[in-house]
Amino acid sequence: MTLLGWVGDLLRAHPEIALFLALAIGYAIGQIKFGPIQLGGICGTLIAALVIGQLGVTLEPSVKNVFFMLFIFALGYAGGPQFFANLNAKGLRIGLLCLIEVVVVLTLVLLATHFMKLDPGTAAGMMAGAATESAVVGTATDAISKLALPPEQIHQLQANVVTAYSITYIFGLITIVVVTSQLFPLILRVNLREEADRLWKAMGGEVDDANATAAAPELVGRVYEVRAVGGSVARLTERLGGSGSVQGLIRHGRPLPVTQDTAFEVGDRVLVIGHRRTLVDAIQSVGPGMAEESGDVAAFGLVLQSATLVLRNEAVQGLRLRDLSLPGANGAAPPVGDSVLVGKVSRGTQSMPLLPDLKLQLGDRLEVFGTAEQIGPAVKSLGEPVLKSVKSNIALASAGIVLGVFIGMFSVKVGGVPLSLGTGGGALLTGLVFGWFQARHPSRLSLPDDALNLLKDIGLATFIACVGLASGPQALELVHKYGVSLPLMGVVIAVLPAFCSLMVGHHLLKIDVPVLFGAIAGQQCSTPALSAIQSAAGNTTPLLGYTITYAISNVILPLMGPVIVALAGLANPG
Repeated sequence: MTLLGWVGDLLRAHPEIALFLALAIGYAIGQIKFGPIQLGGICGTLIAALVIGQLGVTLEPSVKNVFFMLFIFALGYAGGPQFFANLNAKGLRIGLLCLIEVVVVLTLVLLATHFMKLDPGTAAGMMAGAATESAVVGTATDAISKLALPPEQIHQLQANVVTAYSITYIFGLITIVVVTSQLFPLILRVNLREEADRLWKAMGGEVDDANATAAAPELVGRVYEVRAVGGSVARLTERLGGSGSVQGLIRHGRPLPVTQDTAFEVGDRVLVIGHRRTLVDAIQSVGPGMAEESGDVAAFGLVLQSATLVLRNEAVQGLRLRDLSLPGANGAAPPVGDSVLVGKVSRGTQSMPLLPDLKLQLGDRLEVFGTAEQIGPAVKSLGEPVLKSVKSNIALASAGIVLGVFIGMFSVKVGGVPLSLGTGGGALLTGLVFGWFQARHPSRLSLPDDALNLLKDIGLATFIACVGLASGPQALELVHKYGVSLPLMGVVIAVLPAFCSLMVGHHLLKIDVPVLFGAIAGQQCSTPALSAIQSAAGNTTPLLGYTITYAISNVILPLMGPVIVALAGLANPG
C-alpha cells in the first residue's frame, strides 16, 4: 500500500483527524501575507479541506449544522448593538451604500446566472465569494437543503456553493483591496493621505499624531513646576479641552485642594493626567513662563481607577468627545466632571480614534479613568457598567439558537417563490435581538467578547472544513466546466458595487473621502481592505465609515443566501 493510500484509509476511518488537519493547515495558509493581501483562516481552511476531500473523507452532516448554528448566532449577537445603533439618520445615510451593494450584487449574479446557465449553488457561491461574506455559504447551503430535489442533486449544489466561493473569494478579496486603497484615489484625483490628515486635524487631532504608532499608554501623568505667575486651574482646564485634568497641587510641600478658581503661584507643583498628545502642549498653559516637567507623581498619592461602560444616556448621542466633560445646556448632557477622562472608545469590534471631535453614539463602550469618588457618578450619568466576567451564559445562547431554528422554519411565498430565513437566518435574527438586549443591560451575565470570537471562529471554520471535505471530489468538475469565467465574475462583482458606492458617496452624499473608502470596505465586509486603506491613509479615520456599513452588511448579506438560491432557480430553471 502506498503512503497516500494509507493516509486516505486513516482519514476515512477517523474523519475527525481530517477536520482538525484541515483547520491546522488552513489557518497556517491564511496567515501568509502577500503585501496587503492575506487570505485569512477561513479561506485557507476551505482550500485545505478541498484538497483533503479528494481522498473521499466526509463527516456527519449534523457536525457542520451544529457549528454553523453557533457561528451565525454569535455573528448576530456580536453585531446586534451596532446594527440597531446605526438605524438613525447618519447611519442610514452611509448605510445607503449597503443597499447599493446588495442591489448591484444581486443584479450581477442573476445576469451571470442567466447568461452562463449557472445552477443555484454556483450562483450563491459566486455571490458569497465576490462579496467576501463567508456567512452566505452557510445560509445558501441551508436553503438548498430544503429544495424539493433528490439528495444527490442537493449534495452537488451544495458542493458547487463551496467551490464557487473558494474561487471567487480569492479574486474578490484581491480586487477590493487593490481598488479601494490604490485605484479609487486615482479615480477621484485625490491624495488619500492628505485627505485623511485634513480630516484628522479637522476633528481636533494633530497631524503628527495621525501617523504615529502608539508605543506608550494613551493616558499619562505629568508634574509641572510653575515658574511664573498668571496661570490658573480654569485656564489650564480650558487649554486641555477635555483631554486632561488637574488632579493635584502641592504648594510649599503641602497638598492643597483644587478648584477651578485656584490660581497658580511660583513654585507650585501641578499634577496633570491626560492624553499624551494633549500634555505635550500643556507646559505652555500653566503660566506665561515655562514649567519644568517630570513624571514623578508619587508625592501626590493619587490612585486612579478605571471602569468600562456602555453609553446609554440619550443626551450624549452625537456629543463630541471634547464636550463630554462639560455640562450641557439646561443639564441636557451629563457633567462627567473635569477629573474623569475617556481612555478608549470601542464601537463594535473596532477601537475608534480618540479625537476631540469624535461623535459618540449609543452602544459605544467607553473606558473611563478617575478617582474612586469620581468614577462612580460618571459611570452612572453616562450609562451602565459592563460586567467583566469570563463566564458564558450558555443558557442564553442555546435558547437563542432554538428560537432561531423555529423562526427559520416559517416561509412565505413572494410571486410564487417560497422564501424563508432558514435556520441560519433565524439564528442570525435572534442573535441580533439578544445582542441588542444585552447591550442595553451590560451588567447582566452574557457571552464575553472572547467567547463570542471563539464561537465565530471555530463555528465558521469547522462548518467550512466540513463542506469543503464533502465537496472535494466535485470541485474539479466545476472548475473544468466554467474555467476562467468564475474568477472574472469574482472581479466584476467586487468592483462594480464598490464603484457605484464611490460615485454616489462622493458626488451625491458628499462623504469625506477617508470615511467613504472605509465605508466601501465595510459594505464588502472586508477587514483586509480596511487595513490597506488605513495604511494608505496614515491614520484611522476610515473607521468612522467602516463600522457603520460593516455592521449593516454583516446582517443583510447573509440573509441574501436563501434569496439568491430562490431567484437563481427562477433565472435558470434548467
